[in-house]
Amino acid sequence: MSMFDDLKGLGNLGNLGDMMKKARELQDQMKQMQEDLARKEVTSDAGGGIVQATVNGRLELVKLKIDKSKIDLNDTEMLEDVIIAAVHAAQSRAAQAAKDQMAKMAADMGIPPGMLP
Repeated sequence: MSMFDDLKGLGNLGNLGDMMKKARELQDQMKQMQEDLARKEVTSDAGGGIVQATVNGRLELVKLKIDKSKIDLNDTEMLEDVIIAAVHAAQSRAAQAAKDQMAKMAADMGIPPGMLP
């Protein structure tokens, strides 16, 4: 048995460089995807169009529209509930869009489903 027989198992170290390269590519792609999502806006309405809420990819509220012709100023509690519902719906849609984009990116890179956050 030679010294080289003991080193045969180290032959896979060449793959380490490839793995590191793929990890950097994945990191760069995730950063780009996060930037793209941050610019994307999702709008949802509630209360039959009384309120429209728009959030960005970071789930931050960026716009809120209230149709004055459809509200009862004496029922502010209902208006508050509709605002919350519209914001929540927009955030849910934006979160789902981000999740779908992550799944697509993982599939494109050959990463098994569920391996990315």
